[in-house]
Amino acid sequence: MAAKKILMLVGDYVEDYEVMVPFQALQMVGHTVHAVCPDKRAGQSVRTAIHDFEGDQTYSEKPGHNFALNFDFAQVKADDYDALLVPGGRSPEYLRLNPQVLALVQAFDRANKPIAAVCHGAQLLAAAGVLKGRECSAYPACGPEVRLAGGEYVELEVSQAHIQGNLVSAPAWPAHPAWLAAFLTLLGTQIRL
Repeated sequence: MAAKKILMLVGDYVEDYEVMVPFQALQMVGHTVHAVCPDKRAGQSVRTAIHDFEGDQTYSEKPGHNFALNFDFAQVKADDYDALLVPGGRSPEYLRLNPQVLALVQAFDRANKPIAAVCHGAQLLAAAGVLKGRECSAYPACGPEVRLAGGEYVELEVSQAHIQGNLVSAPAWPAHPAWLAAFLTLLGTQIRL
């Protein structure tokens, strides 16, 4: 298996599990992951938030960790990467206001490279205009945004993932086993035990 180079778009208050787990797991199987944030450089951090499902009408939010970036956003070129990963949390809400971020998402989609989005990551895909005519799962509160962007919102159990073409999506971090396995399939990753 050839190792892939993956771009991870993060920002302050990215969901803790949705950034930490994929960042570590993808490196564990041999891929390179560059975690970047607009206006920040390698060695700087973003704050994370822990979202949990505790029986309330929506998720709860608690302070998470500081997550260290390992690459400079200013040096990112979509052509240098094999795939894109967009974690959820609150960061997609403001990252979608950045024209450079939207251009990156569009470039990955135009090139038909694998894209993995979880939870509120769909907000970024919707703002980039890459969901028209496509199926996408997300945190249920993002369903209206998927539909308004011309996509078809796919309602799943919180532990499931959905693949359509180059896009793998999921409702939230409890889907990590299914979501990451589907992303690895799109990447052509083979794990032998």
